[in-house]
Amino acid sequence: MADVGTLQEQALKRKERLKNLRKKTAQNEDDEDSLKRKADDSGEDEIKKPAFKNYKPEDESLQQHLVPQTEVPKVEEQVQDQLKAAVAEPVVEEVDITNLAPRKPDWDLKRDVAKKLEKLERRTQRAIAELIRERLQNSEENDIVSALTAHSEVSEKEKATYDSDSD
Repeated sequence: MADVGTLQEQALKRKERLKNLRKKTAQNEDDEDSLKRKADDSGEDEIKKPAFKNYKPEDESLQQHLVPQTEVPKVEEQVQDQLKAAVAEPVVEEVDITNLAPRKPDWDLKRDVAKKLEKLERRTQRAIAELIRERLQNSEENDIVSALTAHSEVSEKEKATYDSDSD
């Protein structure tokens, strides 16, 4: 039951606020009307003078009320200016396709494995050198000497042909 009493009190307060708002709006409208009337009263004494924008009066007494004609802006010049402004100058003349192309999905794996591959490459070179040394030691010395002389003869012939071709 206590709720019903508070609801009724709130409804009464709301009604009072609405009455006050109505009074204020009515006063504001009356104030605006009175201001308009005052402006109209002061303007009645003045006679509006004609302004001739599109008509050239023949009477000389009305010539003073003639409004000077404004110059019509040239549309062609404005359009040309806008067209010149719209043309975009190329910022970059040549585009490097490698920068635009997406990277392969395994590029980071190759980058990370590159160090390990260098180590392996050095080890394989060492292993190949050791195998060659072992073969040379096991083979006869004549084979080594003959292989070296044959190799030097072939390299001299290649140099001679290269020198003659370059001339």
